[in-house]
Amino acid sequence: MKNELECPVDYVTINENKARLTAFFVLVLAVVFLFTQLWIIPAFLIVDFFTRVNNWGKYSLLGILSDAVIKQIGIKNKPTDRAPKRFAAGVGLVFSAAILIFLLLNLAIVSIALAVIIVVFAFLESFVGFCAGCYVYTIFKKMYSPLKTK
Repeated sequence: MKNELECPVDYVTINENKARLTAFFVLVLAVVFLFTQLWIIPAFLIVDFFTRVNNWGKYSLLGILSDAVIKQIGIKNKPTDRAPKRFAAGVGLVFSAAILIFLLLNLAIVSIALAVIIVVFAFLESFVGFCAGCYVYTIFKKMYSPLKTK
């Protein structure tokens, strides 16, 4: 039995530095949410993650902000495959939607717990370059793949 990590691939490259900077902005917004519990923050994240999940990254406000910062500071392009980042954005979309739903249901503790998870993963992506998307993808694939015959 192999314990290999599997990552989604689509052979389309993006700038890893831009993805990490965008994750930093997600981190900042999630931290602000933890202190304010403003519903507009997860609502904004839903829209932003949705654009990135659907390959409409040019409409992502966080992506546009990241592009501007990269251009201003002169950060170099570091190519990486888009698919793991896109999958991670899908997970972020689900978490952001859950945060908003639980917040609207007055279950603030649950929404805060989910926001803490986003903070941890956004921190890991932005500061360490650790994308949890591959790990979640591997677990998801093992759970939902057809039963294997022996």
